[in-house]
Amino acid sequence: MPRFVLLSRAGCHLCDEMEILLREHLPELGEDYTVCNVDSDPEWRERFGLAIPVLLRDGIPVAKIRVDATQLSRIVRGKRTSDPTSRAC
Repeated sequence: MPRFVLLSRAGCHLCDEMEILLREHLPELGEDYTVCNVDSDPEWRERFGLAIPVLLRDGIPVAKIRVDATQLSRIVRGKRTSDPTSRAC
């Protein structure tokens, strides 16, 4: 499973924008991502509600609502520990 997960929801234009950014920039940074519906998990829905999109790295929120290419590059190169409780969608 890719280390980056985009929590998204159908009909969310901000989610669409973040997915375009991830699709354009993560491969050139040597990374991949998957998209999960925030409503597919009750904990995610309760925790993030309407504050989406949320980008998780190894299960840890690293960006929310908006991110640009420079911020994404910093996130990818950042040193964050993995969350052993992270799960697939």
